[in-house]
Amino acid sequence: MNYKISAVLFGLICVVASCSKGGKPATETTKIETLPADIVEMRADQIKLAKIELGTVELRSIGEVLKVNGTVTVAPQNQASVCMPLGGFIKSTSLLPGKAVSKGQTLAIIENQDFIDIQQNYLEAINKLVFAEAEYKRHTSLFKDEVYSEQNVQQVTVEYKNLKTQIKSLEQKLDLIGINASGLTVDNISSTVKLVAPISGYLKTVKINIGKYVAPTDVLFEIVNIDKLLLELVVFEKDADKVAKDQLIRFYINNEAEEHEAVITQTGRSVGSDKTMWVYASVTGDCKNVLPGMYVNALIQESINEQPALPSEAIVSFGDKDYIFVYEREKEEDGKPFTEYRMIEVKKGVSGTGFTAVTLPEGFNAGTAKIVVKGAYNLLSAKKNAGEMAC
Repeated sequence: MNYKISAVLFGLICVVASCSKGGKPATETTKIETLPADIVEMRADQIKLAKIELGTVELRSIGEVLKVNGTVTVAPQNQASVCMPLGGFIKSTSLLPGKAVSKGQTLAIIENQDFIDIQQNYLEAINKLVFAEAEYKRHTSLFKDEVYSEQNVQQVTVEYKNLKTQIKSLEQKLDLIGINASGLTVDNISSTVKLVAPISGYLKTVKINIGKYVAPTDVLFEIVNIDKLLLELVVFEKDADKVAKDQLIRFYINNEAEEHEAVITQTGRSVGSDKTMWVYASVTGDCKNVLPGMYVNALIQESINEQPALPSEAIVSFGDKDYIFVYEREKEEDGKPFTEYRMIEVKKGVSGTGFTAVTLPEGFNAGTAKIVVKGAYNLLSAKKNAGEMAC
């Protein structure tokens, strides 16, 4: 230790002695740049490592977010339960649940003896109508010539009108079971009819098999059209005033990270005994993995006017204040390029959907300013490590 101290003292003495020789000592001035307190600089490699990205201030409608739950469903006009109005036996079918079907497509062939009777009665009534119409015209003409009595004309008229009523009724029955009355002839009377799909969509359920007798009240197929899906959401009474038509909804299914969107189309007008009400929203966009019956977690965003906003990660907090970093300029030091960013204090507003409303300082040009929207916390860490900020 004594040796080290002696060596240091000797070195100092040598330095003083050398400086005293030759009169005035030569002095060298090293210029050191002092950065302002609100500036942080980085090299290109540091910017890449910090994953810094620039953006601009956006006008967004941001409000408080209400968290609700519900299920995916479809509107009544987009789902159908298919029955056979007159019943019968299943003669053939080849469909399974999940199969896509088109409106008018044959779902099954139904056989019933009553189908023959209806067709027979209709054709016989048509034949009778030809004779009845001729009689009606003849009696009416003879009545005018005072050949027939009024009673005879009335009787023929009643028979003619009753026959027309019977034909109209039989036409409706034929239409009910899927037979076109206008194309029915003696040669195409059949004991079978085609059961067709009333809408396009996917088969949700198939409840038949060949040879099974089905009654008019039995549901044979259930079809769901998933082109226009709805959300059926449960909202508590205390939050009823926070939802309204046309509000934006973001929802998730099966704990997935993928986000889907919907828009409220209708809100409930009554509150149930459990102090909740229903809210319905129309799903927008193409959501291939969203199916009726799925459970959803949804975020309803309250509607407010558009205001300046930035991605939430662009705003950093330090010393009970909030800041953003703005691109300042490019420069060189010792032949090396650097980029300067200026730290500016802002006031945070409400947050939602990944964005936060901000109040910018007076005179700030939001239209031209390039703001760090990603990597802001890395810039803050660099500023702290430079020793130019103190907690």
